[in-house]
Amino acid sequence: MASIDEERSLLEVEESLIQEEVKLYAEDGSIDIHGNPPLKQTTGNWKACPFIFANECCERLAYYGIAKNLITYFTNELHETNVSAARHVMTWQGTCYITPLIGALIADAYWGRYWTIACFSAIYFTGMVALTLSASVPGLKPAECIGSLCPPATMVQSTVLFSGLYLIALGTGGIKPCVSSFGADQFDKTDPSERVRKASFFNWFYFTINIGAFVSSTVLVWIQENYGWELGFLIPTVFMGLATMSFFFGTPLYRFQKPRGSPITSVCQVLVAAYRKSNLKVPEDSTDGFLTKRQLYQKEMQTLTRGSYIYTLFVQQGRCMKRTIGLFEIPPATLGMFDTASVLISVPIYDRVIVPLVRRFTGLAKGFTELQRMGIGLFVSVLSLTFAAIVETVRLQLARDLDLVESGDIVPLNIFWQIPQYFLMGTAGVFFFVGRIEFFYEQSPDSMRSLCSAWALLTTTLGNYLSSLIITLVAYLSGKDCWIPSDNINNGHLDYFFWLLVSLGSVNIPVFVFFSVKYTHMKV
Repeated sequence: MASIDEERSLLEVEESLIQEEVKLYAEDGSIDIHGNPPLKQTTGNWKACPFIFANECCERLAYYGIAKNLITYFTNELHETNVSAARHVMTWQGTCYITPLIGALIADAYWGRYWTIACFSAIYFTGMVALTLSASVPGLKPAECIGSLCPPATMVQSTVLFSGLYLIALGTGGIKPCVSSFGADQFDKTDPSERVRKASFFNWFYFTINIGAFVSSTVLVWIQENYGWELGFLIPTVFMGLATMSFFFGTPLYRFQKPRGSPITSVCQVLVAAYRKSNLKVPEDSTDGFLTKRQLYQKEMQTLTRGSYIYTLFVQQGRCMKRTIGLFEIPPATLGMFDTASVLISVPIYDRVIVPLVRRFTGLAKGFTELQRMGIGLFVSVLSLTFAAIVETVRLQLARDLDLVESGDIVPLNIFWQIPQYFLMGTAGVFFFVGRIEFFYEQSPDSMRSLCSAWALLTTTLGNYLSSLIITLVAYLSGKDCWIPSDNINNGHLDYFFWLLVSLGSVNIPVFVFFSVKYTHMKV
C-alpha cells in the first residue's frame, strides 16, 4: 500500500514539475529566433519592447521630419501654389496609409511581421536617400527665384523627388501595419498578467511615436527653415538607418508568430476554384465535406469584410500670423510640437491616473472599452477644429479691419493662439488612435493581425483623399472667391473650411456611437 502511495506521490510531483516547466515558456504558439518555444524570462515582454520603441521612435522621426514641413518645401523650393502643394502632400500622405495593405498581406501570408519590417525598412531608407539627393544636388532641384520669376521643377527633378517620396510611402507600408502588432506579440495572451501589460504597451507605443514627432516639429523644422533642406532631409535619413539597426539589435529577445496564411489568399483561391469548377456536379457522397469547407471559407470572407491633412491647413494658417519673438522668427510647422507635447503629457496621465480611476466604475482592467475611447477622441478632435475655426474667423476679421486683405500681409494675431487647437488634437489622438490600434488588434484573428492594422490605417487614407477632393471641389465651386486661395489666404475663407470640417465631425460622432452600440450588441 505504501508503495502505491509513494508512486502516486511521485506522479503528482512529476506532473507539478511538468506544469512548472510549461509555465517557463510562452503558450501562445510563438517561437524564438531558433524556432523553439520562447522562454518567458529571456524573451518578449517589456525586455523586448525598448528595441521596438526605439525603432518606431526613429522611424516616426524620419517620417514626420518629411511630412510636417513638406508643404513648405513644395511652396518655397518647388514654387508650387498653396492648393497644388496641399494636394500633393495630402495625396502622398494618403498613399502612405494605403500601402500598409500590401505589407500586411505579405506579413500575414508569407514572410511574417519580423521579415516584412526588415525588408520594407530597406526600401524606406532608399527613398530617404533619393529625397535627400533631390534637395542637395543642384541639378536635381529648381533654381532659386529671380524676382517674381520662379522656374518650376523639370521632369527629371520631379521624377527623382516623387520617386523618393513614394518609395518612402511603400516602405512605411511594410512597417506601419506590422510594428504595433509585432510589439503586442511579445506578450503572451494566455498569461493574465501579460495581457494587462499588453494593454499598457499600446499607450507607450503611441508615446514613443510622438517623441519622434516632437523632435521633428521642433529641431528638424527649425533646421529646415534656417539651415536648408539638404541638412533638414539628411538628418531624418540618418535616423531611418538607426531605426533599422535598433530593430535588428533586439532580434535575440523577440518572440515570433509564424505566418498562418491570410484569408485573402484563401478567398481568392476559392473564387478561382469555384469559377473553374462551376460546371461540375458535386458528388452526393461528398456533400457534407463540401459544405464544411464552404462554411469555413464563408467565415473567412465574413471576417475579411468586417474587419493629417489638418496639420497642413494649420501650417498655412500660422504662416499668416505674427511669428516673431524679438529677433527670432517661429517656423509655423514648429507649433506641431504642442500636439506631440500633449501626447507626451496625456499618455502617462491616462495610463497611471485615468485608467485606475475609471476602472473603479467600469470594472474593466483597461478602464474604457476601445470603442468608448475612440468616441471620446472624436469628440475632442471636433473641439480642436472648432477652436481653429474661431481663431481663423478672428484672424480674417483683423485682416479686414486693418486693410490687409489685398496685400496678404501678416495679421498681428500671435501664432501662439494656435496652441489650444494643436494641444486638443494631440489629446484626441491619445484616445482615438491608441483605441483604434488596440481595437483592431484585439478583434482580429491571429492570421489577420497585420491586415486588420492596415484596415485601420486605411481610414486615414480615405480621410486624406477625401480632404484632397473637398479642397479641389471647394476651389472649383468658389471660383474667384476661393476659400483657400493659391497665394493670399487673407483673401479667402479658410474659416469656412474649418467650420465645414466641424460640421462633418459633429455628424460623424452620433453615427459612430450608433454603430458602436450596434456592434457591442452584436458581440453580446
